[in-house]
Amino acid sequence: MQLDKSVILDLLHSRGAPDKAEIADASLPDKVDTETHAGLLEKIGLSPAELLEHVAGGKAGNALGSLLGR
Repeated sequence: MQLDKSVILDLLHSRGAPDKAEIADASLPDKVDTETHAGLLEKIGLSPAELLEHVAGGKAGNALGSLLGR
């Protein structure tokens, strides 16, 4: 999945992690591929799954829960 770096920076700022946002801003390209840049994302404490959930607004997790009867 490809995301604008700004999405990642917004997520980190919303979590109260400006230090990690600063690292992300310096180390990630403007367009981030969650597979290609997985190692860099891990260093700032994010996983591709977290980013997908954030981008989907939590809808992905809710849809999965509905399918599983939760």
